[in-house]
Amino acid sequence: MQNPSTLEVVRVRHPLKFRLLRVARVVPLSPALVRITLAGDLSDFVSASFDDHIKVFFPRDGADHPVMPTPGPDGPVLPEGATRAEMRDYTPCRFDTDAGELDLEFALHEAGPATAWAANAKPGDYLGIGGPRGSLMIPSGFDWHLLIGDETALPAIQRRLTELPPGTRVAVVVEVANRAARIALPTETDLYAIWCYRDEAQSENPLLEAVDEVWLPPGNGYVWAAGEASAIRAVRTHLVNDRGVDKKRIRASAYWRRGAQAAHETIDD
Repeated sequence: MQNPSTLEVVRVRHPLKFRLLRVARVVPLSPALVRITLAGDLSDFVSASFDDHIKVFFPRDGADHPVMPTPGPDGPVLPEGATRAEMRDYTPCRFDTDAGELDLEFALHEAGPATAWAANAKPGDYLGIGGPRGSLMIPSGFDWHLLIGDETALPAIQRRLTELPPGTRVAVVVEVANRAARIALPTETDLYAIWCYRDEAQSENPLLEAVDEVWLPPGNGYVWAAGEASAIRAVRTHLVNDRGVDKKRIRASAYWRRGAQAAHETIDD
């Protein structure tokens, strides 16, 4: 069992930089998930945590390039007279600064500028990114880890599974639309994975139902959860109130909100 004093979760900050990148490859992972590899100058790109997020800037109204801001003394500055690009938050799944490549994965769930762009992306298309501005450093030395989410959380879950030390005790609970949306989760951890499917669900919150059946081992554990706002809030409430998980040992985030666009927030009390 790890000493709790060595398991402090800390936040670090990074200089803000904006980059215009081009699509190098498009690889469908499932009917609901596509991996897009971007190429460009990433020599000083930093992403220190698996659940980092970058701002992604999409072209507007059929334009080839998104309108990109530049860093200013009081925050990002747009070119004079320019209309701000559509922006969304995404997890850097994989990056290779030497090769100048960055992988992003797009969940094709609800209509919007991100889904529309990703569904039609092809090599040579332009996309802008900014950040990450900071990283929440969650130690890998917990006795166990529980990762929870839907399609939008899969990029962060996959990255965490590749970065945790071999043999780490991990449980994963993932909700997807159907069995065709299930993907492989390569890892050297000691992984126990539960998949639940919306088209087979017996409740309005299949993710919560699946989490309710997960056994939580003794010792110092950490829970990470992300996905649709109401579902993740219910999961967090259940883990704290019904399962006795310390609030300090849960990181819960809304990556999207049903019926809304561009929702991204931390869920707490």
